[in-house]
Amino acid sequence: MGYKVAVVGATGNVGREMLDILAERGFPADEVVALASPRSLGTEVSYGDKTLKTKVLDHYDFSDTDICLMSAGGSVSKEWSPRIGAQGCVVIDNSSAWRYDAEVPLIVPEVNADAITGFTKKNIIANPNCSTAQLVVALKPLHDAATIKRVVVATYQSVSGAGKDAMDELFQQTRAVFVTDPIEPKKFPKRIAFNLIPHIDVFMEDGYTKEEWKMMAETKKILDPKIKLTATCVRVPVFIAHSEAVNVEFERPISAEEATDILREAPGCLVVDKREPGGYITPYEAAGEDATYISRIREDATVENGLALWIVSDNLRKGAALNAVQIAEVLVNRKLIQPKARKAA
Repeated sequence: MGYKVAVVGATGNVGREMLDILAERGFPADEVVALASPRSLGTEVSYGDKTLKTKVLDHYDFSDTDICLMSAGGSVSKEWSPRIGAQGCVVIDNSSAWRYDAEVPLIVPEVNADAITGFTKKNIIANPNCSTAQLVVALKPLHDAATIKRVVVATYQSVSGAGKDAMDELFQQTRAVFVTDPIEPKKFPKRIAFNLIPHIDVFMEDGYTKEEWKMMAETKKILDPKIKLTATCVRVPVFIAHSEAVNVEFERPISAEEATDILREAPGCLVVDKREPGGYITPYEAAGEDATYISRIREDATVENGLALWIVSDNLRKGAALNAVQIAEVLVNRKLIQPKARKAA
């Protein structure tokens, strides 16, 4: 018997991607249910070659559902995830609501899959921030080899990370530039078309934004609490895929050649680094792909045992939907959950 999976937020960017990835990867589900808010009732979404009609979260009984992929935002998750978990359904949450809870594992399967066993405390597993997920996939094998002391990262984050309205705003503003229409920022604090905005999420008292803080806190929780990390997160006029310029300082010597060999063998990583024009990955090429791509691997002579890297990944996939489905696969493959008996139709 297969599993019953519910996708909450099924009409959003990430929810639709979750449904696509469940089908693509042949997840062992007998039944998949699309859930959303009352205003989306009856909206049709694709699941492989099937079409699902969206049901309302408020009226859904999770007692015979095994896994809930939650992508409906932090406030919805705060309210609903404990209720769903209490009905014996494991919630894999894509928001920031549970990432920093000591009783909720924060999982990137290539990095810390063993930590997943802690899910039984609340029946909730957290998915990391999209920019953190691709970063730690690349850092983990290097940390194992030479122990990371400090990371400095500048992100170049696509508008899809801010949702469908943000993608629409980039499209509309870009068009407005060419037809000389007035541009009115709505989703973003400043114009995004042909511009960069060094501001993602809210500002904190120390001058960092919440997005930058998330990267610091989550890298420590997932990879190693001793790692020092500082980030500058920037929104760029790209539709899909986040890029990161990363500087890493290690405790032990590691050459660019060693790092390249390690990353070529690492799960989830794909090295594209030819040191010639076009011999690297850009977000355009990473969109729609599952891998975390690493390019521009080179030694940093300004610090002892330093490397510089360029990391690119599809934020809707590895940064969100793919990682959530991979977590569900870990639960199934390690036999940490069993399918429930189904109610008679």
